[in-house]
Amino acid sequence: MFDKLPAVDAPKGLYRERQIEPARTALLSIDMQNAEFSPERLARARAGDAAEARHRVFLERLATTVLPNQKRLQAAARAAGIEVIYTVIESLTRDGRDRSLDHKISRLHFPKGSWEAKVIADVAPLDDEIMIPKTASGIFNATNIEFVLRNLGVEFLVIYGVMTDQCVETTVRDAADRGFLVTQIEDACAAETEAGHRRSIEAMDGHYCRMRSAEQMVAEIAALAAAPRAVSSVSI
Repeated sequence: MFDKLPAVDAPKGLYRERQIEPARTALLSIDMQNAEFSPERLARARAGDAAEARHRVFLERLATTVLPNQKRLQAAARAAGIEVIYTVIESLTRDGRDRSLDHKISRLHFPKGSWEAKVIADVAPLDDEIMIPKTASGIFNATNIEFVLRNLGVEFLVIYGVMTDQCVETTVRDAADRGFLVTQIEDACAAETEAGHRRSIEAMDGHYCRMRSAEQMVAEIAALAAAPRAVSSVSI
């Protein structure tokens, strides 16, 4: 795979800055589920509801920045034939007995098939797109996603979602460790606080991934989709 490609030892991580190859790329949406955001939650936060007001900055960022950027990104990927894959926090059981110890300690439990575990409607999967539920922060540690990605021939991952400094960061690190080239979309991610978001972005950028805005990624996908494609003589 990558060991056959030139300039792996490019200085200062420049190899990490390679453009994606659409046929070998997947978008990976992290935990964009109803438990994290709904218009009703945002309305309550704006109205000063005691339970939601402290989450207002997070909810506003999702509504005004993250969700619109994710919609644009997903539309561009689908038009280019790029896989769009989802994960959500969802127990395999109704009582959550299968959850990781950390999720039990953290009281994270969204029962199998629950409304809270479903992807937010604005960025939901289309009919044949892949959904992989998880019961730990890192999807690579808790599911068979690597097996699925290898079967799909994926070598490049475009990662975004929530929380920037928790499940998204874990996924970026784990994907890099497993030999995927990762692009993180900064303005398609959010954390509970802006400070937490910024610290995570600064830690990841140029170390475990390349960082792009949604606009930059959409432009890259469009340019690559418009470029002439080499004809392969190999078929399976």
